[in-house]
Amino acid sequence: MFEATSQHDDLHDAFAPGLPESIRENPSDAGLQRAQGAGRVVLSGSTSGTRVADVYQQFPTRIMFPQIGDGAVREAVIVNASGGIAGGDRLDLEVIALNKASVVVTSQAAEKVYRALDRPARIATRLKAHEAARLAWLPQETIVFNRARISRETEIELSSGAELLALEWLVFGRAAHGEEMRGGWITDSWRVKKDGRLIWGDTFRATNEIFPHMRRKALLSDCMAIATLLHFGPDLDKRLEIFRDVAPSLGCPCAATLVSGLMVVRFAATTSSHLRLALRTVLPLFGREPSPGPFRVPKMWSC
Repeated sequence: MFEATSQHDDLHDAFAPGLPESIRENPSDAGLQRAQGAGRVVLSGSTSGTRVADVYQQFPTRIMFPQIGDGAVREAVIVNASGGIAGGDRLDLEVIALNKASVVVTSQAAEKVYRALDRPARIATRLKAHEAARLAWLPQETIVFNRARISRETEIELSSGAELLALEWLVFGRAAHGEEMRGGWITDSWRVKKDGRLIWGDTFRATNEIFPHMRRKALLSDCMAIATLLHFGPDLDKRLEIFRDVAPSLGCPCAATLVSGLMVVRFAATTSSHLRLALRTVLPLFGREPSPGPFRVPKMWSC
């Protein structure tokens, strides 16, 4: 897919009455103040549980470690202090799990990507799980407003013996406001490497020329929320069988397959609430009994 030359629509809207004078005079994201956030956290196992070995954060990104249970780090929470993402923003995040660390990383709330003038927001997430670490990347949904522009890249590095559960989900438009995506630009890419070798890559892309046709049955039909869930670990055949047994009861279209030692699960739903209910049912299926572990619904999802 490629982006049609329809930036004229965005620029035309930028001159609409009621917008600030600064935008009407300079209808470009390049001339506006934009966020340059970054965060990096290194987690390692210890005799007392998972500990934070190193942390770096640059506004508006914040990384919090709420106390749960015995005080060991079991959940890390990413906070975007700017309250949303605008065209031209850049956010970089890196999570490294080492030496039997066991942690779930989530977000404080749903991320909002606001309408852009002419430039995409760029989000880069790098996840690394080594040395028998167990890492769950389970952020809340990303809501893309009408005419928003976003380029998101998720890169994952795995070592043999590590375990990973990684989720990203997109919601098109604000359902509570009756909003639909009539235009915009979305690129959502995954790259997964095991022991330095690429084992899976995928890109979802939708541009201005695509959004008017999104409700066609060959595309998303009436589904306005989609998700990709990846699992790397032992007993993949068993996990796949369990998921397929549960799938018909989830109330939304979904499917799973195995690719190069990786389990890939896709979801689509008419609303974000339906998708959230499905994910709440599915995530615990990847946990181990009796250990609670990180493969579960993050507590922050209930706050």
